[in-house]
Amino acid sequence: MVGATVTSIIPGAAAFANKKIAILGMGISGVACLEVLQRATSAVVSIWDQKAAAVQKYQENNPNITAGANSDPAALAAAIIKWQPDLVVIAPAFAQTGLVWEKLTAAGIPLCSEIELAWQLRAQNSDGSYPQWLCVTGTNGKTTTVTMLAAMLEEAGFGGEAIGNIGLPAIGAVSQLPATPVRAFALELSSFQLAATYTMAPAGAVCLNLAADHLSWHGDLAAYAQAKSRIYERVEKFRIYPKEDNDVQQMLRETAAASAAPSIAYTLQAPAVGEIGLVRDPASGEILAVDRAYVKDPYQGAAELFSLADLAHLTSGCPCPPHLVKDALAAAALARAGGVPVECIRAALQKYQVEPHRLQIVGEWEGICWVDDSKATNGHAARAALAAQAGRPIVWIVGGDAKGADFTELVQAEKSRLAGVVVIGKDQEPWKKALADLEIPITYIAEPENPLRPAVAAARNLAKNGDTVLLAPACASLDQFSSYAERGRQFQAEVRQLVGEEQA
Repeated sequence: MVGATVTSIIPGAAAFANKKIAILGMGISGVACLEVLQRATSAVVSIWDQKAAAVQKYQENNPNITAGANSDPAALAAAIIKWQPDLVVIAPAFAQTGLVWEKLTAAGIPLCSEIELAWQLRAQNSDGSYPQWLCVTGTNGKTTTVTMLAAMLEEAGFGGEAIGNIGLPAIGAVSQLPATPVRAFALELSSFQLAATYTMAPAGAVCLNLAADHLSWHGDLAAYAQAKSRIYERVEKFRIYPKEDNDVQQMLRETAAASAAPSIAYTLQAPAVGEIGLVRDPASGEILAVDRAYVKDPYQGAAELFSLADLAHLTSGCPCPPHLVKDALAAAALARAGGVPVECIRAALQKYQVEPHRLQIVGEWEGICWVDDSKATNGHAARAALAAQAGRPIVWIVGGDAKGADFTELVQAEKSRLAGVVVIGKDQEPWKKALADLEIPITYIAEPENPLRPAVAAARNLAKNGDTVLLAPACASLDQFSSYAERGRQFQAEVRQLVGEEQA
């Protein structure tokens, strides 16, 4: 039962009294939803999954809880419908195009994401205030941007934990606040989460970019874009966007009726009034990021946020790639929306470290630079990784679960950068089609087990002094690896072993 103390901290908990809530998918977020619903509400909760093992251990600890599992989507949906829930909290494992989603929707049962549930069950600080939500989505760059943002919030003493599609599930973090007030959370939100999120009203939000991805989950690009655009609905303070991105601007137009919050652009060019962008200091020649949006009088001047020199430690002395600068600008724009002082932005970026497997330099041996960007799980991210290689010829390691993507346009746009290509993955047909007319060496790795060992060896044979070997697969990892992180770790291990053998 919910006590008075809990309901005073989580006002939204009262709305769940005696409601029947089905949790579908007992992964990390599903388990977190179960814990919060049982701790903070008097809802009647049931748990469901496609695998019996996923529900059994929770049923053992909760013998009175209704639980069900079935690998047949139709049978699983039918069992849930028979239980007659008021709401189903659905995990990303169940696609928008899938039979379970279809059956539940047709039965008139509302679906919500863990993020939606988190918004409804967020806790108040002791002074009655709610922490601000500062939200990031996009096809590429979400994690870098949200971790930069979290660093800025932490530097300002705002709390600043990075949650959502990164780190801890959002519902656990936002429903149980520490004694010290939290002023803001940095949330990374995927299209899977946004597709079933409908009342969230963040203080600030940004969509970094949009490119074809997860089409098999959403059905088509229009549905994917619609899910992403939800981040701009009901924004309370500022809607942030990349100035040169027409697709994101279209999202702003389509959601304008749902939010009256002003829009603020960021750009790699000199900013106009109401924007954040880059200028060259006439005295030092240094490139500076400046704010003409949040300052008191943008017509008279701008606030200096950071310099490109503050990002130099992230690229091991190489020129800072444009996408990394844009991520920093987006993070700074969101931080300013949340009230972060300008000095905290620079200090945070000076300390910031890029997350593993995102343009991570493994090392340089005999003039060949080895770069791990296993996190490039789609074509948009891979293109950014290719562009970041400062003009060096690239031996490109690609392949994996293509998620229905066609890579022909990507290859044609980037082929001038390439010195060779090595293809891994169980289904290599999309790459054979895309690479068909290239007049450079291409190696296809057929080994289903540990494909990166022969891939690294093949890349070494193709690379010359002055080249970069880049793992930027443009594909998901789950056809051959447990995660993109495992794929990156194996790549790094194979590179180091190969180099060690050569130097022995």
